[in-house]
Amino acid sequence: MKKLIIVFIGIILMFIVSCSKEIENEEQIIKFQKYMGNEDNYEEFKEINNNERVKQVKDIVDNIDWEDAKVSMVRPPDYRFGFQYKNSKFEAKAALYELWVSPKKDKVELVIDAESKYVQLDKKKSAVLYELITEEKLSDLK
Repeated sequence: MKKLIIVFIGIILMFIVSCSKEIENEEQIIKFQKYMGNEDNYEEFKEINNNERVKQVKDIVDNIDWEDAKVSMVRPPDYRFGFQYKNSKFEAKAALYELWVSPKKDKVELVIDAESKYVQLDKKKSAVLYELITEEKLSDLK
C-alpha cells in the first residue's frame, strides 16, 4: 500500500512539473499602449511578438528591485504594457506596467499599480527598455 501511494505521488509530481515547464516555455507577446494626451485616452501603440525582444523586456522587469510603494504621479503614464501568452489556452494574472519618461528624458519610472510597486531605472536600463519598446533612443527625445 505504501509503494502504491509513493508511485501515485510520483506520477502527480511529474504531471505538475511537465505542465509548469509547458507554461514556462510558452511564447508570450507584449502589448503596448501610448498616452494620447487627454484624460485616460490610450491608443494601441505596438505589439512585440519577437521572442528575443519579449525575453529581454521580461528579464528587465523580472530582475528589478521593486519598491513597495503606492505612488501618485502628476501626470498619466506615457506608456502602459502587459505580457500575454500567444496560446490562449494559458491564462495568467497579467500585471499592467505603467511607464513614465522622466522630465530630463534620461530615465524611466515603472509602476505596477495593482501590486503597489514602483521603481526608477538607472540611465542604462532605462535606455535599453525604452528602445526595446519604442525602437527609438531615449537620448533622442526632446
